[in-house]
Amino acid sequence: MMVEIRNAIESDIEILLNFEKGIVDAERPFDDSLKEGEIHYYDLMDLIRSERAALLVAVVNNEIVGSGYGKILEAKPFQKHKEYAYLGFMYVNPTFRGQGINGVILQKLMEWAKSRGLTEVKLDVYDANVIAKNAYLKAGFKPHLLKMRLDL
Repeated sequence: MMVEIRNAIESDIEILLNFEKGIVDAERPFDDSLKEGEIHYYDLMDLIRSERAALLVAVVNNEIVGSGYGKILEAKPFQKHKEYAYLGFMYVNPTFRGQGINGVILQKLMEWAKSRGLTEVKLDVYDANVIAKNAYLKAGFKPHLLKMRLDL
């Protein structure tokens, strides 16, 4: 299977919005703080147009089957680096999962970050999402900080 990774373009938006819905649906069981109904995590058009972000898509046989973005964010003043790459919108069509596509997208995003002189990459994953956590561990990520919450 040949996987092409390319920058997303504006005409990809409908597919990307469906991917976003897939992410939200998959994450709802892990987060009871999400509003009911349709919600959006990302401003996808802004990510496509931004010079400080790369929204990538994975294409197999002319079909977009995966996505992910990297965005340059400012680090906290007390950190060693001034900026870092934050990754998100990691999604692979269920039919194509388990074939290494997410890993290829991650690798391209890390190359993008390095090409901009960044030395750190961060992402968020729900602690209970064992499959996603294992994929990121396999890619070399390490747990860093556990965010906790409490409903009042």
